[in-house]
Amino acid sequence: MVRGQLMSRGVRDERVLAATSKVPREEFVPQYSRAASYTDQPLPIGYGQTISQPYVVAFMTEQLRLSKNDRVLEIGTGSGYQAAILAELAAEVYTIQVKAGDGYKGWPEHGPFDAITVTCAPDHVPPPLIEQLKEGGRMIIPVGGFGDQELYLFQKKNGELQRRAVLPVRFVPMTGEAEKK
Repeated sequence: MVRGQLMSRGVRDERVLAATSKVPREEFVPQYSRAASYTDQPLPIGYGQTISQPYVVAFMTEQLRLSKNDRVLEIGTGSGYQAAILAELAAEVYTIQVKAGDGYKGWPEHGPFDAITVTCAPDHVPPPLIEQLKEGGRMIIPVGGFGDQELYLFQKKNGELQRRAVLPVRFVPMTGEAEKK
């Protein structure tokens, strides 16, 4: 998977490649999907949710440029696969799943964060997430309506948020407060 799906598509960060090699994706998918664990596609995990394709997980993780001392917030935990990858690369990983909390609101009591990764798509960037991003922090988030989304990389510099579109994507929609805005 690492050479064929990740390196061939431009993922180069050795730490990200090592983490994706170490974390067994088949342990994060339902039994009926295990044969397809290493195909480069999202897989259903129940409740209308999916585990992201390996390339997208690696790409998003690489874009965050994580250090061993970083504190990371992941929104849209799903099966926990990306959280396991992040845990290989950062000091602390905080995760939010819709059943336990509302990702739109982030996790202010544990912020601010060096990095935030969002694996569900709101139609706009939630202001609470921007507030919880440290100075110099990075956030990667899909933004847009169902089927028409762009993955954006944000960085907070001098109190300003810089934004760069990095990849067209398709994620499940963010639920909770995001649905009301």
